[in-house]
Amino acid sequence: MSTERRTPLDRKRVADTALDLLNEAGLDGLTLRAIAKELDVKAPALYWHFKDKQALLDEMATEMYRRMWADVPLDPADTWRQRLLKTNRGLRAALLGYRDGARVFSGSRFTGVDHAEQLEETLRLFTAAGFTLPRAARAIATAYLYTLGFVTEEQGVRPLPGERRDGYDLDERARNLADFPLAAAVGAEIFDDYDRHFEEGLELVLAGVESRYAGPG
Repeated sequence: MSTERRTPLDRKRVADTALDLLNEAGLDGLTLRAIAKELDVKAPALYWHFKDKQALLDEMATEMYRRMWADVPLDPADTWRQRLLKTNRGLRAALLGYRDGARVFSGSRFTGVDHAEQLEETLRLFTAAGFTLPRAARAIATAYLYTLGFVTEEQGVRPLPGERRDGYDLDERARNLADFPLAAAVGAEIFDDYDRHFEEGLELVLAGVESRYAGPG
């Protein structure tokens, strides 16, 4: 009889395994059965830790968040603009590290209070800069939703860095839209050079926040 001990199954181990499989299978191919096979357990064993797939996605998103903040040092001396730039650049980088990362993150509920410390610090920074609490919340949420939406569309074209889905060849698109020259020419402004486009869009969001909110409430 084997005396080898198995690593105990817990929520973190299941979530870590699911994140590893995500890059291979994508969100649609990520099943509890596939995760259980990778862990060398029966699928019902996972239900001791997660009642359904959404509960697992919540834990995966939470683990993505933990890893993200480990790589995004925040300076208490940041201005509100610097903080939004850092956090949203960090969020995009984290989401791009996983196939369908933005889809996993979108709509998920954090399973603990890991996010509360960073949120509290960021809200304190904004209110110290003169934002009312509601305006601080709107500014943070708007930048966050911009980033999440941007990456969702970006990963629809490039599931992982270096990959490109069929149907998004710019030359082919231009030929198909030859009768619509402006629509043809704008393809590169929509489906290419995502780093530059993200930065330009984020600056637009920050400019709007500054114009509308960075003053007396």
